[in-house]
Amino acid sequence: MVDEMSPVAFYVQLADLLAKQIEEGTLKPRQPLPSESTLQQEYGVSRGTVRAAIRLLRDRGMVVTFTGRGTFVAEKKP
Repeated sequence: MVDEMSPVAFYVQLADLLAKQIEEGTLKPRQPLPSESTLQQEYGVSRGTVRAAIRLLRDRGMVVTFTGRGTFVAEKKP
């Protein structure tokens, strides 16, 4: 869950939570991420926060986004 009392920005906390799920294999390569609305409800954050977290994960190379298809967990780099 996102910690409202933490000095870390919500979107960074959310990105770290999703990154942990990817690293642990809960979210597998080529699997779609949950929808923005699902993530909003699950973590109690705004749509902007979800979008910023996904952007951060994309910058880290952990997810890829395809227009009209969604965002998917990236293949692991060798």
